[in-house]
Amino acid sequence: MSRGPATRNYHPSRRSTAGKPARPKTTRGFRIPRDNEDVVVRAGGREVRLTNVNKVFWTEEGYTKGDLLQYYADVSDWLIPHLTDRAMVMKRYPHGAAGEFFFMKRAPAPRPEWIELCSIEHGSGNVIDFPIVQDLPALLWVVNLGCIDLNQWYARCDDVDRPDYLHFDLDPVPGADFGKVIETALMVHEALDSIGMTNYAKTTGSKGIHVYVPIVRGPTQKQVWAFAKEFALQMESRKPALVTAEYKVAKRPKGRVLVDYNQNAWGRTLASIYSVRPKPRATVSTPVTWNEIERGVTIEDFRLDNVPARLKKVGDLWQPLLDKKGRVKLERFF
Repeated sequence: MSRGPATRNYHPSRRSTAGKPARPKTTRGFRIPRDNEDVVVRAGGREVRLTNVNKVFWTEEGYTKGDLLQYYADVSDWLIPHLTDRAMVMKRYPHGAAGEFFFMKRAPAPRPEWIELCSIEHGSGNVIDFPIVQDLPALLWVVNLGCIDLNQWYARCDDVDRPDYLHFDLDPVPGADFGKVIETALMVHEALDSIGMTNYAKTTGSKGIHVYVPIVRGPTQKQVWAFAKEFALQMESRKPALVTAEYKVAKRPKGRVLVDYNQNAWGRTLASIYSVRPKPRATVSTPVTWNEIERGVTIEDFRLDNVPARLKKVGDLWQPLLDKKGRVKLERFF
């Protein structure tokens, strides 16, 4: 914190380590016991206490908290690299997908000593200790708190003001169907491609599509947000009958698709890749190819019960977002 206290555009951060992450070579065969409500599992040499594993989290489908934990264990090899070194905002659903939820930023105590923290100083001077998911035990611990979907920061903990991707949340305004979301996604894809910005898509698992661009770290979150805003306004000007970039909900025209740039603001989060959503059929935010989008996908195509098998078949389509090569230098667009 040598650069002084936090300001609106500068937030000192510090990562507390807990030794080497406990990452087993494979999670194949890892099972969540169901013989009792409260169980203890061992992963990577660490013990994790899981509670209420037989509690129903999706009433119609009959999926339990144990099913949710098992899903995250099954996809952890592909998921955890996208969460590594990033502060996690916890969105907790203690009573299941249809129950009330609440946000929690500060890692609760008591907690296992091996949970790593990202301590971020805010402009108020308040320092918040966010948990970080570095391995399977930490992932299970967070999900056991009732976190159905996962919401990590865009920037890594060593510099929380400089993200390594920008994104667009394509969200249908009432009156717009998913077909319009697909049309908007293809429009955004073509526009980004035309200026040399490699981009990747995933379903949100809720109503829309996320489009991400991997960037070289350097620009501040505010600069990334400003670029995203200008791009969204350009999309609106090209097809105002289809797209809106209107921030204020009351002013958004019905039947349009919002190209939401404001989610790029500092401290905001979106549901992560491979997140289960608290929606009917336990839909999952899943990477898709642009060919799949052109052919037509639906939110319900990707669910808790089929995404692990898809991953084993196609692998992580968002691996490029983890690579150092091929990232866009956003500064050349300023």
